[in-house]
Amino acid sequence: MEKAIRNFLSQESAGGILLMGAVVLAMIFANSPVSGLYQGFLDTEVQLRIGALDIDKPLLLWINDGLMALFFLLIGLEVKRELLEGALSSISKASLPTFAAIGGMVFPALFYLAFNYSNPETQVGWAIPAATDIAFALGIMALLGNRVPVALKVFLLALAIMDDLGVIVIIALFYSAELSMISLIVAAMSIALMVIINRKGVSSLIPYGLLGVILWVAVLKSGVHATLAGVIIAFCIPLRAKDGSSPSEHLEHSLHPWSTFLILPVFAFANAGLSLAGMTMASFMEPITIGIILGLLVGKPLGVLLFSWFAVKMKWAELPQNVSWLQIAPVAAMCGIGFTMSVFISSLAFDGAPDAYGDYARLGILTGSLLAALIGYFWLDKVLPKKGE
Repeated sequence: MEKAIRNFLSQESAGGILLMGAVVLAMIFANSPVSGLYQGFLDTEVQLRIGALDIDKPLLLWINDGLMALFFLLIGLEVKRELLEGALSSISKASLPTFAAIGGMVFPALFYLAFNYSNPETQVGWAIPAATDIAFALGIMALLGNRVPVALKVFLLALAIMDDLGVIVIIALFYSAELSMISLIVAAMSIALMVIINRKGVSSLIPYGLLGVILWVAVLKSGVHATLAGVIIAFCIPLRAKDGSSPSEHLEHSLHPWSTFLILPVFAFANAGLSLAGMTMASFMEPITIGIILGLLVGKPLGVLLFSWFAVKMKWAELPQNVSWLQIAPVAAMCGIGFTMSVFISSLAFDGAPDAYGDYARLGILTGSLLAALIGYFWLDKVLPKKGE
């Protein structure tokens, strides 16, 4: 049994499978006799108070603001590594996934707005279908094993990372509340100190961690979303130390299993519990729901493909070696799996809005992401060479 568990955890698809399991479990809890217990657990007030500093939030927000800050820290570390040394480290490498990511954010937003342009209350959800869930998408691709060309995996990874970077910018610009200048000053001082110790060649993660906690609290109190603190911390941690070690990669490797096997499943369990009570077929035709479904299912692949084709046509980018448009197309469909980041943006967009808006959004996200996963998987399976060919 232990050997079977170890083998499962070592598989690339394990993270995606656990994430799907957490979603299913959340749906079961939300639609069973213990639904009140499930919701009550997430509404439990958790308070941290040190002198005048008081952080009092429901458990759900501790997960979304706290645990997800660690997830964004991991994203920041991955983005930094790829920008400096990896798949995005040169213009030639970064061009195609960058254009693909831009198209994959613009088109879903336009599809969503096409159904919600007349309602200012629902317009704010325009960024929900613009996100790609890197864990799910890579997990689905990993199910096809070594039949998938390495270059195609790198393309999806680079595209998803650029997509994450775009989502981070969107959250910072469009989903921040009223700003507190005192908190922003504390945050700026924390960032300045991290930059200074970086420049001084400090490679120990302890001072970055201490300053990072101060930064997270300051950003949390500032009105800017707290998860952005994770990205800032990541960019301040040195990729290469003077002794040749890599504090950034060490932290990335340490965080990765925690993110895959704890943070993301917990987030999914806390946020995917959609009660189907009162839901009918008409719920799928609500502007929020249909806008998200079509944004993920049609807007994403269309944007990725059109922007990629245009970039190649204009000779601003080129297809990866041994990769064809027939293979890019199903990968573009997989980009419509927007679960984690889409749910996260939904929680920001409809914070304080009627509960029905959040329910319709989750219904659209779950439906669109599931269909995108199935279409992407079976389509890619069809176009890839079979084993032995």
